[in-house]
Amino acid sequence: MKRSEELLELDKILSAAAGFAVLEESKAQLLALSPVHSLSAARALLDETEEATRLLFTYGVGRVEYFPPCAEMLERAEKGAVLTCGELLDCARMLRSLRVLHDGIENLSDENCVHFREISCRLVFDRRLEQEIGEKIVSPEAIADSASPRLFEIRREIRLLGERIRARLAQYLSGDEKKFLQDGIVTMRGDRYVIPVKAEYKRSVRGFVHDRSQSGATVFIEPEEVLELNNELKGLTIDEKEEEERILKDLSLRLGRMREHLALSVSLAVEADTFFARAEYGYRVKGIKPALNDKGVVEIEKGRHPLLERERAVPVSVAVGRNYRFLLISGANTGGKTVTLKMCGLFCLMACCGLFVPAAEGTCLTTSEVFADVGDSQSIEENLSTFSSHIVGIKHILEEAGEYSFVLIDEPGGGTDPEEGQALARAILNALQKKGCRGIVTTHYSALKEFAYEAEGFENGSMEFDAEDFRPLYRLKIGAPGSSNALAICTRLGLPAETVEEARSYLSEGARAFERTVRAAEESRVKTEQARFEAESLKREWGEKVKALEAEEAKFRKEKEKFLLSSKAEARRIVSERTARAEEIIEKMEEIFRKEELSEADLIQARTLKNTLKKGTMSEEEAPVRAQLVDPNTLKAGDKVRVGSMGSEGVVLSVNQSKGTAEVGTGSLRVRVKFTDLYMAEDRKEEKDRVTVRRDVASRASFRPEINLIGMTVLEMEPELEKFLDAAVLANCPEVRVVHGMGTGKLRAAVHALLKKHSRVESFRLGKYGEGESGVTIVTLK
Repeated sequence: MKRSEELLELDKILSAAAGFAVLEESKAQLLALSPVHSLSAARALLDETEEATRLLFTYGVGRVEYFPPCAEMLERAEKGAVLTCGELLDCARMLRSLRVLHDGIENLSDENCVHFREISCRLVFDRRLEQEIGEKIVSPEAIADSASPRLFEIRREIRLLGERIRARLAQYLSGDEKKFLQDGIVTMRGDRYVIPVKAEYKRSVRGFVHDRSQSGATVFIEPEEVLELNNELKGLTIDEKEEEERILKDLSLRLGRMREHLALSVSLAVEADTFFARAEYGYRVKGIKPALNDKGVVEIEKGRHPLLERERAVPVSVAVGRNYRFLLISGANTGGKTVTLKMCGLFCLMACCGLFVPAAEGTCLTTSEVFADVGDSQSIEENLSTFSSHIVGIKHILEEAGEYSFVLIDEPGGGTDPEEGQALARAILNALQKKGCRGIVTTHYSALKEFAYEAEGFENGSMEFDAEDFRPLYRLKIGAPGSSNALAICTRLGLPAETVEEARSYLSEGARAFERTVRAAEESRVKTEQARFEAESLKREWGEKVKALEAEEAKFRKEKEKFLLSSKAEARRIVSERTARAEEIIEKMEEIFRKEELSEADLIQARTLKNTLKKGTMSEEEAPVRAQLVDPNTLKAGDKVRVGSMGSEGVVLSVNQSKGTAEVGTGSLRVRVKFTDLYMAEDRKEEKDRVTVRRDVASRASFRPEINLIGMTVLEMEPELEKFLDAAVLANCPEVRVVHGMGTGKLRAAVHALLKKHSRVESFRLGKYGEGESGVTIVTLK
């Protein structure tokens, strides 16, 4: 198994995943990771990686904060050792990391993060201890003055006493003793304040000699006057060290008491970190969570080998183990057979390590043991040739593989006589099938390709090859074998044409016939595939057009129904209004005829009402409603007016402002009318009560939904654009194109300003790439 993992380069994947881990223990665990082959265990690992992915990239929480390994420190603290300031700070970082991990998970409302909630519940940390270490230890070498009241008092006394000593020694620097001094400074030797005295004057200064310069010219003397003060300072320094030791010991003991709980919490944090690293790796390679089975079934949708550059790798889809047990992949050299084979095995190992794989949804992998014999394993140390090495590997597979094991063999029977090699390869495949294995085999042997056609449980597959350009396409097609195209590739790689042709002449007739058949089948399949692709494209295109037409038809039906409803409502309104007006006219006529004596004016008015009723129009009677009342202040003789009660026009003969009346001549009559019954006369060139509805089909059919305004001024543009929009509305055109050019942008701004105010414009936008961009505005009409 380890050999298969090495051949499939699982160690490189684990190393890449470990690069995303934060803790050193996590990196080591990932590098030493071994695949699990229990279906339930592998699913649990993938579920935990999925939870970590959701925490990191959906909620933005998780990510264990770094802290150095603390196991050895905690063990010493448990035994009573006093940790240094730096070690305590490292332990505080550990406590903080555990707390942040706990709080981040606990604050989530997602109940699906089951495993990480279990980790969170088991984490042990001490907020107070973490806070105290942070407050009391200010650096890896120093404790804060405020670490304890006693330490604060001791250090305050040390500072005050130091100031007294320096003040006394300063007198030596400025007094009569100044001439004895080498330098005008106060220094320290062995935690005691001293002054530098010239060697020839050392007897002139009474005190204790602590040191001498290397040249011997200076001695460092502690004067008698400060001897007692220095002794007192020494005592305070000892007290300070003892208090610091007490503080460190107290913090260390508290950590030591928690060692077992903290060790468990650290292991949980390391576990969480490994899954966060897996999630980060899966995100970087665009991986998905695959489905799993333990029956040797491998179905990969658009998989990419994770060690290849994503931009250059061609996605490959593979299926094996369900409808057939073994897939035999053939095709051109450098066509991607070995990469595809290794990808399948590597994906299975990655899934068994809890890693997502770079493939599309629908990918299903097996947790069965993976056995591989891939590449040239020639060993000089073991005195093995390439063929011998392959046989040793296959011997191990035949001995160890069992039912549902997933077997990968690259070129079985290679490295020896072709006839013997293909016979051996066939026997190996039969043996593996009898054991119940599943797997993928690559080959160039024609006999094996024929065998896959005939034998039950085997299927051919081929890596596509462009016969015109002599280049591999790195796409796997299942169902037909592929030609090796070795001679074609030799031509592409620059081998002399005469050499290639000579080699082709040496081929047996059977080999040439088989290769021609395979190549013809491959070319036919490629053409069929291309035709199928084009047919599907046309089907999709016409499907979209049909949907668009159906949507347009549905829209038209809705508009038609809306128009019919509004037309019926308008018709009911008109009928109702005309009926009410007719009843009003009849009532007025009845009022006239109820009079005992009828004047000529009454007869004229009755005749007018009759004519109005007979014509079925209200044009004359609606005048009082639509017309404007006369202004009594400006009314004068000779003005044309309309008499509302008579429905006839006339000329004002005289005006009586005091009585609010005017004498009007209408026809052969002279009538006196109140100002409130007089209206301004209107010029009527046609009957306004007649409504004509006409659909201009010809103009609509010839309407062109584009107008070019380039070269016009803003004043010239506005009426042209208004006229164009009105024509578009009449033509029921949903969208039009206004060409205004780029220029200075002034014309475009004026066009947009007009469109914003237009009542029939629903929206507008600048053109996209291919539509004219900013030189064109696309307008959607209501």
